[in-house]
Amino acid sequence: MFGVSTYCLHREPLPAALERLVPITDCVEVMDEGLHYLESAEPLESYSYLYFIHAPSRGVNIASILEPIRRASVEVLTQTFAIAAEVGADVVIHPGYYAWSQERERAAGRFRQSLGELTAAADDLSVTFFVENMGNWEYFFLRSCEDLPLIDGIGFALDVGHANLNGCLDCFLTHPAAHFHLHDNSGTEDTHSPVGAGTIDFVAVMDAVARSNVIPIVEVETLDGVTASIAALEAIGAAARGG
Repeated sequence: MFGVSTYCLHREPLPAALERLVPITDCVEVMDEGLHYLESAEPLESYSYLYFIHAPSRGVNIASILEPIRRASVEVLTQTFAIAAEVGADVVIHPGYYAWSQERERAAGRFRQSLGELTAAADDLSVTFFVENMGNWEYFFLRSCEDLPLIDGIGFALDVGHANLNGCLDCFLTHPAAHFHLHDNSGTEDTHSPVGAGTIDFVAVMDAVARSNVIPIVEVETLDGVTASIAALEAIGAAARGG
């Protein structure tokens, strides 16, 4: 089974997006931003999906060296955890960033501090969360494998499109991942293109997904792109099984 991110329908209200995904999947990752921002679990309770929630990331920075911003960012994500707990959802978060290269080490310390606080909050709520690798955005943590020790002990969410932008997908595929975001690009822009439209080797990606034994999330720009991607991924799976 392939899950689908509501990102493909982010211009529509969340209830409409959830309804449109019913014939496509039983697993949905809610992009908790914009029209899909969750003030409560109520919009999710009308459906029997297996849910994941992609926590808010715009305006959130759990690595900020400005303590009020860091604390507020942790609070925002903790609120997401509370909503996730009501629907049995795992949560994906972003790692944060630093404004100046000279601040990297201080920001890394704040990042670790935030992860400790978030781990405690997640444990209290019986919620699991994963940290996602970032695209080619300067000053973000977790752009390459070298930063994986920063999240030691916390699940890793591998966004294959982001990894392709940084030229390190092969490296990331050798590390265990607890969650996957699947979309394609040509290695220059984060286009969230359909599978097969870019340069990513999805045979290798699906081998890693199979090893991890998790449900991957298709995170493509359009609904048509989602259905095309699922068809392409199913064909890869059939070929791997020899049929």
